[in-house]
Amino acid sequence: MRVLIAGATGAIGRPLVAALRTAGHEVLAITRKVGVSVPDARSVVADVLDRQGLLRAVKGIAADVVIHELTALRKPPMRFRDMEPTNTLRITGTKHLLEAARAVGARRFLTQSMVPGYGYVDHGSRPLTEQDPFGEPRGSKVDPTVAAMLSTEQQVFSAEGIEGIVLRYGAFYGLSGSEGVIEMLRAGKLPIPSGGSGTMSWIHLADAATATVAAMEKGAPEQAYNIVDDEPATWGEMFAEHARVAGARPPRRLPGWVIRLAAPYFATLMIDTSLRVSNVKAKAELGWTPAYATYREGVASLRA
Repeated sequence: MRVLIAGATGAIGRPLVAALRTAGHEVLAITRKVGVSVPDARSVVADVLDRQGLLRAVKGIAADVVIHELTALRKPPMRFRDMEPTNTLRITGTKHLLEAARAVGARRFLTQSMVPGYGYVDHGSRPLTEQDPFGEPRGSKVDPTVAAMLSTEQQVFSAEGIEGIVLRYGAFYGLSGSEGVIEMLRAGKLPIPSGGSGTMSWIHLADAATATVAAMEKGAPEQAYNIVDDEPATWGEMFAEHARVAGARPPRRLPGWVIRLAAPYFATLMIDTSLRVSNVKAKAELGWTPAYATYREGVASLRA
């Protein structure tokens, strides 16, 4: 198939292009800047927030699938406002990319969502499935971020004439997703709360890429899939394992209130949120299994 990707130069975009090419697909990559090349892909220069410019850029192009992997995150988001550009990409960017999908004749559209959309709260020990409530407002400062995830999902599911599929990824790590973590650990800028951190479901970027290809090829229309590994872990466990493998000092422990002052969004995610998410549906329907079943195996791969 011929696949048009928005976000091909991002953390998941790069391994996704490689995974698509390995699977025998042709890739067209939307890039904002002239001269930016994506290995093994043909570049399409456009800004997805510029509707007219995007439609001009894809004029005359044919594609079978469009994949939306755009974010505006160059580093881990620390404050609530750090998520605003990504929220816009999930709301307005999705709208424009759906128009572009129709223009290129695509029959399938995959979009990136994230498991925190189930709610930035403690969900207890029960693994969440795709049947659990998603995108509900809770009167919190993260409501706009949750609403943006819900928006991209609803737009894709309701797009007339297009088979919409949603990928609810766990927290990314591995490949370029671990580079910033290790850099911040070495600089002593990535503390964990002394009272303990919440539990998160994770996914190695290489596994996120192969799951996305599987969803594109085998996923059912109007379905969401949790893309996570087999073992949730606390942020403290994940950061400590990164430090051990990278030979860095263990993360500092600070009172939770200090972290909230310095990084309120990150504190909401790391302290207030506990998410154990099931990947049973993705395994059963997509025939996909993560190569790195746990964070220990995935972080160990960084040695290579």
